[in-house]
Amino acid sequence: MNEIPGDLKFMKSHEWARVEGDGKVTIGISDHAQGLLGDLVYVELPNVGDRVEQGTASAVVESVKAASDVYSPVTGKVVAVNTALADKPETINEDAYGEGWIFVVEAEEPEQLNDLLGPDDYAELLEAEDH
Repeated sequence: MNEIPGDLKFMKSHEWARVEGDGKVTIGISDHAQGLLGDLVYVELPNVGDRVEQGTASAVVESVKAASDVYSPVTGKVVAVNTALADKPETINEDAYGEGWIFVVEAEEPEQLNDLLGPDDYAELLEAEDH
């Protein structure tokens, strides 16, 4: 399993959030999640300007096996989407925590990030799931 970056927060549903410091939060799915899904063939992105709510489905990743909703860890406005994923959804498989980011939200309530799991807690969650 890949190392879990220490600067990320996680949802129990395997989304990650990276706080960018200017109120913006970059969101993707974890390496564990892309591994469970297998080879991704399609990503449905939100639109820039969309308002997303914490815990609601905001994007979809589709593999040959299944389609999976991507939930937003924070409420706010979508200010960027990773349009490169339209042509290369497999980028998420190759670099889930880097180039495979999915969208960026300008958080209305940054304190919502306190509800998320830290890297160690997320690793424990994965360990528990494996047993």
